[in-house]
Amino acid sequence: MVRRCGALIAALALAGCATAGPDYAGPPALSPQAGYGQEAPGHAAPGIGPEQAWWTLFGSAELDRLVGQALNNNPTVGVARATLERAQARLAAATGQRLPQADAHARVDHQQVNLSGFGLSDSLGAAGIGNPEFDLFSLGAGVRYDLDLFGGQRRAIEQAGADAHAQARALEAAHLLLAGRVVQQVFAIAALNDRLAVEQALIAEDERNLHLTRARERGGVGTMVDVLSAQAELNADQAALPIVHQQLAEGRAVLAALLGITPAELGPTPQRLANFSLPSPVPVTLPSDLIHKRPDILEAEARLHGATAAIGVAAARLYPSITLGATIDQASTHPDKLLGSSFRGFDLFAGLTAPLFHGGTLKAARRAAEADARAAAERYRDVVLSAFAQVSGLLAALETDAQALAVRTQGVTLSERSLHLSRRSFEVGNSGMLQVLDASRAHQRARLALLDAQARRHVNVARLLAATAGGWTGNPPTP
Repeated sequence: MVRRCGALIAALALAGCATAGPDYAGPPALSPQAGYGQEAPGHAAPGIGPEQAWWTLFGSAELDRLVGQALNNNPTVGVARATLERAQARLAAATGQRLPQADAHARVDHQQVNLSGFGLSDSLGAAGIGNPEFDLFSLGAGVRYDLDLFGGQRRAIEQAGADAHAQARALEAAHLLLAGRVVQQVFAIAALNDRLAVEQALIAEDERNLHLTRARERGGVGTMVDVLSAQAELNADQAALPIVHQQLAEGRAVLAALLGITPAELGPTPQRLANFSLPSPVPVTLPSDLIHKRPDILEAEARLHGATAAIGVAAARLYPSITLGATIDQASTHPDKLLGSSFRGFDLFAGLTAPLFHGGTLKAARRAAEADARAAAERYRDVVLSAFAQVSGLLAALETDAQALAVRTQGVTLSERSLHLSRRSFEVGNSGMLQVLDASRAHQRARLALLDAQARRHVNVARLLAATAGGWTGNPPTP
């Protein structure tokens, strides 16, 4: 009988060598015409794109230190890292289910046997013998093994592996996102420091204008109107300082949160935009390489793989399963005789379980898994399209920023020349203070506009580098 069961099981195992569900084939290849829809400007170099630690291209050791601190301390990245560890543990658990499962047990019982259940109570009762009561000691072990005829466990391992891979890519994406936010926040603080310097220079200029108007008014060649106009301009520019200081405080608080510390623990932030060198040319990843490099795309692809494997898990539940096993038990009423061969028993078994009727639940579960896979495919497509659109927009912004910077630089030069001539004309009495104040306001607007253009260019370069950079696994690189 044992030989016949073994032959039957071997035949079923050979028959069930195919794994249920579709094999993962990956998303369709990128078409040769696929691209960003935007030519790279002259100061951008299409190629393999930026390296993993892309922020080092700005040539600032302090920026490298801040990014490294954020990658090691930020709570959001810590959550992503712990989630990856959970996914890896689940993969190990799924892999362990594929192996034979063995258990041991030990038990002590105090029992009373009901003899009436054996039809002996009347005769033994007449003899004055009651239900026996005794202690029973037992030891045993058992092993079970699922043949996994239709690959349900194999698909479960495949699904867990894909989920772990997706979470690893999600951690990489979290690294990139955090690094980008830190770099942009540092640039914002640097721009505010520059703006503060510009505002302070403008106040010094206003004080100089006020001094001149007062001197002319005392000399009888100026009017009180000129003095009041100069005083009003000074007060207006002084009122802008508290706003810049407030923005700096808020920017520092945001940066501290990104670094995983409190604002009180954040040291000085004296950065200026001139402290950072922009890479020239800016490296840009080719479209054909982006889908094999960008973490959010690779995460979406891994999610698609996991959803495909889930179809196999659901499909395998529609087919029979066979379990092999064995148990051995030692039992005795006396502990010192527990290991004796006369107190041993064993069991060898093979069991088959096949679904007969579940109200359509199993087929519905498979249809749901198939729908999840189609949704995952659409999400992958959406991530790819969004990534291409983002890079396209940033390439256009890079060109626009270069043009705006040239125009703003010229505007500062012209307004500075106009202010100089207006002041000389005022000093020799050919014009009034209002002309000087108008020229001063124009120069102020030009300088602030140039500063905004410089800050915007720094931020857009950082965004483009982060949008086309790859991620890394494990611990983040040390700056």
